[in-house]
Amino acid sequence: MKQLPTYGSPVVTGAPLPDAEPAQTGPEQDDLAVGFLLGLLVGEGHFGGDGRQPQVTLRMHVRHEEIFEWLRRTYPGSALYGPYHHGGRNYYQWSARGRYLREILAPLVQRHRSMLDAYTAARFDTMCERYAIALDGPGGASGA
Repeated sequence: MKQLPTYGSPVVTGAPLPDAEPAQTGPEQDDLAVGFLLGLLVGEGHFGGDGRQPQVTLRMHVRHEEIFEWLRRTYPGSALYGPYHHGGRNYYQWSARGRYLREILAPLVQRHRSMLDAYTAARFDTMCERYAIALDGPGGASGA
């Protein structure tokens, strides 16, 4: 019998911004913070969506809770959910969507797109094109 996921409310609020509010950048993001985020997204992240809105997600084992707390503090328009326990897996899920993704996170990734490998850049570009995220610069989806 397949075990279903255990869902609950987010452990940590850092709720995504409602569309009516202006986007926030949160604490100053230095080069190390941006580089660390990009490394996490390249290694473990997913660029996609639900068919209606884009979403960037990052899932990792619960032992990485401190990293998730740092992400939530450093990128306050994001949200942290979990912990989830199912199928022998124990993980948190961090995500960015809505205005925060469109106005803060996607432009941040785009500014440093040259640091992404070809596979990750293609996943990012596909998400931007599919969800009409307008970006400036090389490889951007500004015409989408």
